[in-house]
Amino acid sequence: MARYAIGDVHGCARTLAALVARIAPAPDDHLVFLGDYIDRGPDTPGVIDFLIDLAGRTRCTFLRGNHDQLMLDALAGLRGAAYDAWIARNGGDATMRQYGARGGVPDAHAAFLRDTLLAFDAPEAAYVHAGLDPHRSVAEQMAAPDEETLLWSRDHLRVRPSTVVWEKPVVFGHTPRPEPLIAAPLIGLDTGCVYGPTRPDLGRLCALRMDDATVFLEPYRG
Repeated sequence: MARYAIGDVHGCARTLAALVARIAPAPDDHLVFLGDYIDRGPDTPGVIDFLIDLAGRTRCTFLRGNHDQLMLDALAGLRGAAYDAWIARNGGDATMRQYGARGGVPDAHAAFLRDTLLAFDAPEAAYVHAGLDPHRSVAEQMAAPDEETLLWSRDHLRVRPSTVVWEKPVVFGHTPRPEPLIAAPLIGLDTGCVYGPTRPDLGRLCALRMDDATVFLEPYRG
């Protein structure tokens, strides 16, 4: 059994399908998705369709990203500054147009988002969307998860690595970089797939096979 961590997809359904085809997971492999399945890309509904189908064939763990939480809040009828920001600046307008073209958000897609996890703790690493407090142990934060930190934080990227007190690696997405960050205890896998058409330094979807640190990078395909 191999475990793979996969970075932010952001509506790039064709790129996601190509990356998973390259990995060619066996039924007993484990894919850990780091969240942000929606927004900004061309086909958020196609991404969710693909992941629901994939989970029926291969073991998957789906973490929640900050964009996923914004959509959940919208589906729950919450409105306010966060909703306005999601629609105006974070891709929510495109996402809702894509679903509008399909007659609305299917119940199965809403359930998929609701069932996502804030974190996944494994012997070799902790998996989160955004990050953890660099000055508190992983075990402490897994025992009492802080949603704001898990979904939004970049504090771990603003300090010297030597000051991070994590007792094991933390695998995260959320912050796009031209190359994956693999510098224990920090492992960042958001390589900005959705920015492929506009940012020549970004534009790839990243997966990391955890047992041997093999990196898979799939160029933007839409």
